[in-house]
Amino acid sequence: MLQNEYPILEFDGDRNAFIRASNLHRPIGGISERCVLCFFSAAIEKLLAECPHKTVAHMRGEGVAFPVHELEYGGGRVALVQSIAGAPWAAGHIEELAAFGYRKFIACGGCGVLEKDIAVGHLVIPVAAVRDEGTSYHYAAPSREIEMDGRAARVIEGALLGRKVPYIKGKTWTTDAFFRETPARVRRRRQEGCVVVEMETSAFIAAARFNGVEFGQILYGGDSLAGDEWDDRGWNGRGEIRELVLRLALDACLGL
Repeated sequence: MLQNEYPILEFDGDRNAFIRASNLHRPIGGISERCVLCFFSAAIEKLLAECPHKTVAHMRGEGVAFPVHELEYGGGRVALVQSIAGAPWAAGHIEELAAFGYRKFIACGGCGVLEKDIAVGHLVIPVAAVRDEGTSYHYAAPSREIEMDGRAARVIEGALLGRKVPYIKGKTWTTDAFFRETPARVRRRRQEGCVVVEMETSAFIAAARFNGVEFGQILYGGDSLAGDEWDDRGWNGRGEIRELVLRLALDACLGL
C-alpha cells in the first residue's frame, strides 16, 4: 500500500524497523505477564502505598521516566505503569512493555462523552474505535474503525459484573486533536455510533495486535460534548472514581 496520495495511508507491515523496542530493552526474567496502564497518577500513588511492590524497570522519554512497578494484588502479581495522553505514547508503551516480556494489558482512563445520558463516572468498555489519529496507521492497514479483542472485553465485563459496577459497551472516537472537536465533527461521530471520545484507544489496539499481545480498556465518563457548549463537569477531581477504575483494571488484568 505504499505510494499512496496521502502518506498516512501508506501502511508498511515490515517488522524490520530501524529503531525497535528490542534495541532499548531486553526481556526481564521472572516478571508477571500482566500489566495495567493507568492515566491517574494520584490513584497509582495511593495503590502503591497500600500494596507490596517493587520497581523492575524504567521506560524513558525526553525529560521523563516511567517506572514499571510490579504489585502483589488480589492474590497475584501485576505490573502497573503511569500512562500519558496521546496515541504515540500509547503505542510506544505497548512496544516497550512487550519488549520487557509483558503480554496481557488493560488500560484505564477517562473520556469525553458524546451522549447526555452518560453520567460522570459511568464506565464504558470501548469495544471499537474510530481511527481519527495518526499512530495506528503505522501498525494496521487503513480502516475506518478497529475492534478491541473480544476476549479482553469479556474479561473486563466479568470484572465489572463481579463488583456490581454499572457499565455500557460502545464505540469510541480516538482523536489526536482535542482542541478540534468541532460541532460538525461531534455530530458525525455520533451518527456513526460513537458514544465517547479520547486520544489513545485505536493506537493501543493496533499496537497491541501488531505486537501479538492482548489488550483491553476501561474508560469512565468525564467531560461532556453532548450539549451546545462544552461542560467540564469537574471530571478531573473525581478521585474515588479513578481509584475504583484502577482497581477494576487490576481485577480484569488478573483475569486475562
